[in-house]
Amino acid sequence: MDFGGSDGGFGGRSRAPQLGFVMPTLEEIIAQSPAGTVADVVQILAGIDQSLAEDDGLICFNHLYLAVTRAVQAAVANESFNDSSWLAQLDVVFANLYFDALRLGAAPAANAPSAWRPLLAARDKAGIEKIQFALAGMNAHINRDLPVAIVKIFQATGGSPDRSGPHYADYERVNGILEAVETQVKQEFTTGIVGVVDAAAGPLDDVMAMWSIRAARDAAWTHAELLWQVRNLPLLQRDFLSTLDNFTGFAGRGLLTRLAVS
Repeated sequence: MDFGGSDGGFGGRSRAPQLGFVMPTLEEIIAQSPAGTVADVVQILAGIDQSLAEDDGLICFNHLYLAVTRAVQAAVANESFNDSSWLAQLDVVFANLYFDALRLGAAPAANAPSAWRPLLAARDKAGIEKIQFALAGMNAHINRDLPVAIVKIFQATGGSPDRSGPHYADYERVNGILEAVETQVKQEFTTGIVGVVDAAAGPLDDVMAMWSIRAARDAAWTHAELLWQVRNLPLLQRDFLSTLDNFTGFAGRGLLTRLAVS
């Protein structure tokens, strides 16, 4: 897959296409999924970044996700995990759920899973800060999609979501990598906002305080354990996932509340 263009830093990306090159649309890029490797995931995410306007709320989450995926890709290649192949496969299955949500929610957003609807419906709305869009995407992807991805990967590779096993140890080790990237990107998003617009600083701090990537991933594993226990009870599994999906969407709407600036 090759979408062309540059994928430099957020806000500084090269948007000028080469002569005769037409930038693919989001729909065309998503049509290239599902990804088969982590490299495919990076390429699709970079293509999405290039296809979106700078004022599209979705780009805020996608930019963060791209940075996180690159960090995980480097870690899997350079660090000693119990099972690097398993981590890479989880990354791919996880990312494909995001691509599925974008495909389903292309028009209208109501077709996407409930967890994704707030972000996809609000992506063109003014008065919402970049960090809010980023956190809303993380909320949907980790709280709703990650449990599903964990169950899928164990069904495909064997084993189960056992907290005493080597796969959970690898999963936990990734937290530090994700937190470092999240902190860096959060600083990009909040530069010029927090501490400058005093009236907005309080509400924005409140929104950011609502989110912890480590806590969200721990909850996602717990939800995966529950989904695993009911994997042979499809109606119960469906009901549990529907409830989780709806609750995550409710949280997403809260994260995207316009901040009052006096």
